[in-house]
Amino acid sequence: MTVENDLVLIHYEDQPMSYARVEQIVPDHKPGWYHVTLLLLQVPLQVVTWILRDVYIEGEEFTMGGKKMRLELVVSPVTPSAEEEDEDAEPEKPPQKPGKVISLTDMKKKDS
Repeated sequence: MTVENDLVLIHYEDQPMSYARVEQIVPDHKPGWYHVTLLLLQVPLQVVTWILRDVYIEGEEFTMGGKKMRLELVVSPVTPSAEEEDEDAEPEKPPQKPGKVISLTDMKKKDS
C-alpha cells in the first residue's frame, strides 16, 4: 500500500519516466478518489497534485490526457540481518600485537 513519504516510479506509456516522493494523500469529495501530491525527483524539482482513485495509487494503470500512466511503489533493498552477515563473514582472526607508534616530531629532533 502506497502511503505518504513513499517513493514511486512514474511510468508514462509503459516506460519509466521519473521518481517521485508521495508528499500528501488527501481524500477528494468523491468517494474512492484522492488528491495525491507528488514531489517529482528531477531537475528542477517540481510538485504536482493529481486526483487519483485508490486503485491507481496502488499501481493500476490509468490515463492522463489520453496517455497511459502507472505508479509503481519503490521498495528499498533489504539489508541482510545480523545472522545472515555472521554466516557469510570470514572466521575471526586472533588479535595481533599492537604496532609501534613512531613520533615524527621526535625523529626530527634527533636529526637536528
